[in-house]
Amino acid sequence: MAFPQGLKAHLQSGATTICRAWAVRRGDGVLLGFTDHDCALVFDGITFQPGSGMTASALAQSTGLAVDNAEAVGALSSDAICEADISAGRFDGAEVRIWLVNCTNPAERVLQFRGHIGDITRGEGAFTAELRGLAEAFGRAASVVYQTGCGATVGDARCKVDLTAPGYSVELGAETVSDARVFSFVDLGSFADRLFEKGLLRVLDGPAAGLAGVIKNDRLLTGGARQVELWQALRATVGVGDTIRLEAGCDRRFETCRLKFNNALNFRGFPHIPGEDWLTSYPQRAGLNDGASMWK
Repeated sequence: MAFPQGLKAHLQSGATTICRAWAVRRGDGVLLGFTDHDCALVFDGITFQPGSGMTASALAQSTGLAVDNAEAVGALSSDAICEADISAGRFDGAEVRIWLVNCTNPAERVLQFRGHIGDITRGEGAFTAELRGLAEAFGRAASVVYQTGCGATVGDARCKVDLTAPGYSVELGAETVSDARVFSFVDLGSFADRLFEKGLLRVLDGPAAGLAGVIKNDRLLTGGARQVELWQALRATVGVGDTIRLEAGCDRRFETCRLKFNNALNFRGFPHIPGEDWLTSYPQRAGLNDGASMWK
């Protein structure tokens, strides 16, 4: 990575005022800035706070597609980084950028690292976070899977369903919450039974704001009451009155895409691929020759 001429001249001067600054953008959109300088730095619209309880080790960088890596180490006593947020998963996969900066002239800086947070280890009032570079993505398997079910996620760019459209989502206050996993509502019968199953429950405010869980069961009870159960409990407290959003789910079948979302044109599966019983099928003179098994 090329150095700006001003920073290069400063480094060659022999007497430098160099520090590091790093920005962390969590999955819920919160942007935090840190520096190992003893005064706050401001650039790119970010305030980098000193004494924040977080430091970064030297970066291991290389040419080509080798994976860059580093570690961030800090104390859990910081106002910006606390054990509750780490436990809730707010820093999981967070984007990280690290600059080398001339603290007397922040315009003289160079971006040394860009990636995300990997594994986080906690213990004895401190944490260690693995930093993974952008090149790590090239090591992941990427291919198209030919299967009967849809390969898209409902609401994403490939699916194109607008989950904010009427009938596909609802925002309301939490009523009865058990173990941050089971949510009960007195009157939510205007939506079909199991509409939200396999969808998401998102928390919009309160201590668990920004967290989301996959819905395991969505049952419409008598009198319009409803019970929504998540596969895993949210890792933060959801209180009565906290605003949540329920989003419709999809089981990735072609029939569901066509009937529930009227979205058959964007179905990303292959529903007519022969199944495992194709070898046991046989031709017939009458009826539908659809490759079905001879045993029905």
